[in-house]
Amino acid sequence: MKIKSIYTLTLIAVMALLSLGCEQKDDGTGPSIQDLAYEKLAGQWTLGEFGSIKLEGADVSPNYPGFALSFADGTYTTTNAGDLFSASGTWEWADESAAVVNLDDGKVLNIQQLTFSKFVFSFTKSDGPVRAGMAGNYVIRVEK
Repeated sequence: MKIKSIYTLTLIAVMALLSLGCEQKDDGTGPSIQDLAYEKLAGQWTLGEFGSIKLEGADVSPNYPGFALSFADGTYTTTNAGDLFSASGTWEWADESAAVVNLDDGKVLNIQQLTFSKFVFSFTKSDGPVRAGMAGNYVIRVEK
């Protein structure tokens, strides 16, 4: 009986050591959070069927017919964005968390949701003419 319990304890100890020895270590060579977020961000985003542009909670999407926003590696382009965005420019991640995008015009996009098919972000516009792009807090929902 004593031999059986020693054998069982030895077997458990060996299994525990083997499982610890097989643990995969993160050596930092995998994709970063920014890389993973960029895979989702890259490409063309449009208002599509369910997108919207809201200013202080009011839907102003009709002011931007055909609105589109495209991201490539470090650059962006827009279509029918009025004065909300430049026609083209550069962008970068604000930090390693990939939750904020800084545009070259000083605009800061706060990402609320980013998937392969849905992108929701907000920003504050503090200047510009009334015709398209009034000042205020914007929430934009776009889709691929």
